[in-house]
Amino acid sequence: MARADRAAERAVRPDEIHRCGSRVSNQEVEHHRRSVVSYVQRGGRMTVGQQRAWQRNWHWIGREISELPPGNLDFGAWFGRSAPVLLEIGSGMGETTATLAAAEPEVNYLAVEVYPPGLAQLMMRAAALGVHNLRLLRGDAVELLSQHVPEGSLSGARVFFPDPWPKKRHHKRRLIQPEFVALLASRLAPGGRLHLATDWQDYAEQMLRVCAAEPSLRNEHPGGWAPRPSWRPVTKFESRAQQEGRVSHDLMFRRDP
Repeated sequence: MARADRAAERAVRPDEIHRCGSRVSNQEVEHHRRSVVSYVQRGGRMTVGQQRAWQRNWHWIGREISELPPGNLDFGAWFGRSAPVLLEIGSGMGETTATLAAAEPEVNYLAVEVYPPGLAQLMMRAAALGVHNLRLLRGDAVELLSQHVPEGSLSGARVFFPDPWPKKRHHKRRLIQPEFVALLASRLAPGGRLHLATDWQDYAEQMLRVCAAEPSLRNEHPGGWAPRPSWRPVTKFESRAQQEGRVSHDLMFRRDP
């Protein structure tokens, strides 16, 4: 995902999400639509290449979350096979997503993003790498998780470099909040991994507090950060952060069996 994520601004609502195991009513879903959001809807024109990629590929590789029929997504039917499903929230311009999907052909890789040019760019990157195990969803990840993803169905979830909303008055817009983490954890299979990354120190500390407080999760590296995995690509945004003196932090939590 990289922090084109920040440019693409995450499609997720952090507040007022149901706790693990509870159900979401239509009233609650409607409330979510009026809640504080952690992204800003942006315009932005596609390049000619992006337009071509969209026209060629979106009909089979992508779906609009707001247009999904009621009920759970049939991952096996959409991917054409039964395999572990890994969800990435906020794929940005797709540089990390395409690389990781190519490196993990054994998983069904599902990416969520709100920014159409970013999704189109991801389609171009995936085509260049010969990726076939990737599917894309445009829209609100909270709506997706609460309405279309069964509990215990994900082998893993990744949120890399979400918008840090650095001003204190905007911290309520940050994605990683207790209610959202509870929802996401409930969709992980027992033993499923939640992997977060950020280069903003106070956000990293917030992520650690929130995930440590979620009773269904345990830290793979108790009390602290995970070593930076060599397989996670360094994006231009992460490189820029390093040049500016910001240190990236990874966190890895597992859903308790």
